[in-house]
Amino acid sequence: MARKLTNSNAQFQRAVKRLPLGVASNFRYWGEERTIYVKRGKGARIVDIDDNVYVDYRMGYGPAILGYADERVDAAAREGMEVGGVFALATERELKVAERISKMVPAAELVRFSNSGTEAVMAGLRLARAFTGKDDYVILEGGYHGLFDAAMWFTPMDKWSQVGDPEIKPYSEGVPVSTKSFAHFVQANDANQLEDVFKRHGARIACLLIEPIMGNCLGIAAEPEYLRAARELCDKHGVVLLIDEVKTGFRVARGGVQELYGIHADLCTFAKALGNGYPISVLAGREHIMRKIGRGVAHGGTYTAHSVSLAAAERTLQILDETDALDRIADYGTKLRAGMRSILSARGIAHSFVGHPSMSGLYFAHEPPRNYRAWKSSDYSFYDAMAQVLHDEGVLCEPDSREPWFVSAAHDASCLADTLRAFEIAVDATLKSGGAGHKVLA
Repeated sequence: MARKLTNSNAQFQRAVKRLPLGVASNFRYWGEERTIYVKRGKGARIVDIDDNVYVDYRMGYGPAILGYADERVDAAAREGMEVGGVFALATERELKVAERISKMVPAAELVRFSNSGTEAVMAGLRLARAFTGKDDYVILEGGYHGLFDAAMWFTPMDKWSQVGDPEIKPYSEGVPVSTKSFAHFVQANDANQLEDVFKRHGARIACLLIEPIMGNCLGIAAEPEYLRAARELCDKHGVVLLIDEVKTGFRVARGGVQELYGIHADLCTFAKALGNGYPISVLAGREHIMRKIGRGVAHGGTYTAHSVSLAAAERTLQILDETDALDRIADYGTKLRAGMRSILSARGIAHSFVGHPSMSGLYFAHEPPRNYRAWKSSDYSFYDAMAQVLHDEGVLCEPDSREPWFVSAAHDASCLADTLRAFEIAVDATLKSGGAGHKVLA
């Protein structure tokens, strides 16, 4: 290994005595000897408690869009502290931030704040059900919408024979099996299948819950014609189109994925990039739907629209809206892809990229996957092996190939050079270990 994790390993042994898995979230556990603990972060780099320095492409799963410890956002957050915290009363800044969101996202005619992406999606599903008077919903295989019972279903395909449809199972123990009856599953980019589900179950379906760019499945993207068809089918069958922009919002474009695709949601959710890491989320949508809140639909929370997070969001959105930050992020992502492509092509390794340059997925096949089944039935062992080496060489990506590489405005030329140096080492080490398998071209 090119790094030592002595202090992180010792911290794990202490932490596991008081914290399940030694961490505060299951996704932070990478094994007893590879789980790391962060000392600090600045810009696009983080330092762990062993003083290993990493160029980070997780960026907290996307929130740190301007980079860690951005002085402008942190200064705004400190001003938010002076307001006094949380009152269980409203402040003027709520309207200011809501107006900025509505300016950037035309479908966000009315706005409500929450604290996490999970909370926002939960509220959106509840509102869609109330508005339509129906209980069922459609979600895409491979989509991720947070850790709540209605969204915690997946298709385990490890033993799937590719005959018929795989069995739907809960993502966690403790999820009531009875709740599965409300969910209908479709594959991404298959408008015919979606139409068939609407025809058979439309009288029971409240909403289509969709990530047009799957933030937890490599960044697999909806094809424009598919999303247009989905919009038309929702209108035809009286189904609310609920677009989950927790990861894409204010990242792939100023108006999020809706601007990118030229589509308007009925309801939409935002979180990650909204406050550059401060905890805040949004449910927004068409006025005639959103007005149900408070008129039959419950929504609230003690820490909702906290003065610190709200101030951070106001400044973050201003920067994203009024500067070239998103253009620089996309440009860096494009250069990163080009550098990786050059290294992989020189070694005859089949590959493709998925998603948007600001949140790219790397896939080891000639053609990128169009849906979750295509990814799940592929051999992603090369990525898994390569990620381990990248960590040792000072580049932090998610060790699970489903997670895209997130770019921030703080990634610069030195980050790119360090990344491509480490990437070349990691690719060669993986080839040497025999991890390439069938992906190496003849």
